[in-house]
Amino acid sequence: MKLAISCAALAATAALALPGASLGASPEFRIPDLSHLSSRASETVDVNVGGFLLGLARMMVPKEERAKEPALSVLDDIKSVTVRSFKFDSDDAWTKKDLDSVRSQLKGPEWNSLVQVRKREAKEDVDVYVCMEANKTCGLAVIATQPREFTVVSIVGSIDIDKLAALEGEFGIPKIGTESTVE
Repeated sequence: MKLAISCAALAATAALALPGASLGASPEFRIPDLSHLSSRASETVDVNVGGFLLGLARMMVPKEERAKEPALSVLDDIKSVTVRSFKFDSDDAWTKKDLDSVRSQLKGPEWNSLVQVRKREAKEDVDVYVCMEANKTCGLAVIATQPREFTVVSIVGSIDIDKLAALEGEFGIPKIGTESTVE
C-alpha cells in the first residue's frame, strides 16, 4: 500500500498551499459503493472515522495536550476521514467505470483539481482535489490508481494549514523547500 501512503503525503503537502479554513461548508463528495472490488482484491483497506470517533479521540486527549502536539491537533476541525483501498493480484481488476464514479462527484463548482500526476510507463495516476467555499478549504479528495491498485481518500472538514505545516518532515510528509522524495 505504498501508493496509498504516498497519496496521503502528497495530499497533505498540497494542502499546505491552501488558505485557512472554517467548518461552514460541507462537501457532497461521498465515496461510491466499491464493495464489488473487495471480492477481486487480495488486500483491502476500509477506514471510516467520523464525528463520534473523532469527538471521542478529542475527549481522550486534553485540548492543552493537542495544542502542544501538531499530530494530535490537526484533527481538531476534521469531520470525517474515509479511505477505500484495494490491491489486486492481476492488472485491470478495476474499471474506468469505477474511476469515473469517483471523479464525477468532483466536478462541481466547489471542487478544484489541485494536483494531477501521470506516470505513463508505470500506469500510475494520482489526482488531488480540494473543496473550497468562500475561499475556505472544507474538504480534500485523493484518487490514486495503478493497474493493481485503486485508492480513494476523502477528508471532510476544516484543514488548518498552520497545523499541517507543523507536520512537515513527520509521517512521510516532505519538508517544503528541501529535496525530499516520497516512496
